[in-house]
Amino acid sequence: MKLLQLFITASVPVLKLLLITGLGAYLARDGIDILGEDARKHLNTVAFYVFCPALVASKLAQTITSKSIVEMWFMPINILITFIIGSILGWIVILVTRAPPHLSGLILGCCSAGNLGTILLIIIPSICKEKGGPFGAPDVCQTNGMGYVSLSMAIGSIYIWSYAYNIVRIFSRRSTKGSEVSEISISMPSKESSTSDPESCIEPLPSSSKDMIAEDNEDHQCAVPCSRSVAKPEVSVTDKVKQNISMLFRKTNMSAILNPSTIAAIVGFVIGLVPEIRKLMIGEGAPLRVIQDSVLLLGDGAIPAVTLIIGGNLLKGLQGQGIRKSFIIGIVIVRYIALPLTGIFIIKGAQKIGLLHSDPLYRFVLLLQYALPPAMSIGVMTQLFGAGENECSVIMLWTYALASISLTLWSTAFIWLVA
Repeated sequence: MKLLQLFITASVPVLKLLLITGLGAYLARDGIDILGEDARKHLNTVAFYVFCPALVASKLAQTITSKSIVEMWFMPINILITFIIGSILGWIVILVTRAPPHLSGLILGCCSAGNLGTILLIIIPSICKEKGGPFGAPDVCQTNGMGYVSLSMAIGSIYIWSYAYNIVRIFSRRSTKGSEVSEISISMPSKESSTSDPESCIEPLPSSSKDMIAEDNEDHQCAVPCSRSVAKPEVSVTDKVKQNISMLFRKTNMSAILNPSTIAAIVGFVIGLVPEIRKLMIGEGAPLRVIQDSVLLLGDGAIPAVTLIIGGNLLKGLQGQGIRKSFIIGIVIVRYIALPLTGIFIIKGAQKIGLLHSDPLYRFVLLLQYALPPAMSIGVMTQLFGAGENECSVIMLWTYALASISLTLWSTAFIWLVA
């Protein structure tokens, strides 16, 4: 394909994203109020518990086989690499900009965690539908592509609520008093906090995580006086390792990690990998194909629903307080320049040593995971911990506005590299 054709192919899905996001922002305006705060919460709840799990389960069930699961083994590692490199670069941004302590968790979270669900749900199907597209027949491209996206969304959800969540939690606890964080976690109604997230499919936070925050702060406050009054017994190295592992599992938010999309991914894996179940549900002659068709129909509602919600929530950034430009510039450089360039070297290196299979669409998805805007779930975490909530709205507004340009350019470059 010529460079101009590549650019047009890459720009179409981004334009679709902008149009639907803009519609969501318009419907959320005070004068219109069709997609107001309450409406977004209710729509997000339906998307989180119904639309997105249906999409993940149905697409994985269609595409996952014993052969494909072996071919896609590198994707979990690739996503983890994006988180680790993003965290390192985010720490550099903190040092260079001399960010205050209460914004350190926000900056690290935005640099490490990308939007691994919603954006890919729009970009991949749109590219596959283009006539003369670079990834072959539209139906095969869309089926395989949605399998890659579903796996990316499920794995990304696990990493966001285990890796990024704990980064934001640790730095927020350092920058605020324990009593203040406990007061915030107690004062927020559990139902509201579980549905107030800006990015559905991977967002709502169970109320048990709030209890964990309060527990963490109680432990933190009690540590010094207890150590003064009670002599510490000698503990062997093995016992210390066991204690640390036990503490890690105790403080890990398992209910957030095992959210509906993750559970749906497990169901999709079981259906796809067990031949007896697959024959019953997948295929034109399957006796239970009506179940798969119904789940597919529900999954089709995920993309428009979550995109409208993103548009409505980004409207908060226009009303947010000011933030130093250096923070926004640093995050933009990390997510839209440094990470994509790093991703090219990593994916090209993995391809040369034979770690990736030959499907160019698979390599395109892996590359695109390095160029995505920050995960909107970071906003939920800042709201929960009471550190940098207003600043997060402004950062999300600018990063998603610039994503329209960045994603178009990087998508063009990535298609040229893999096609």
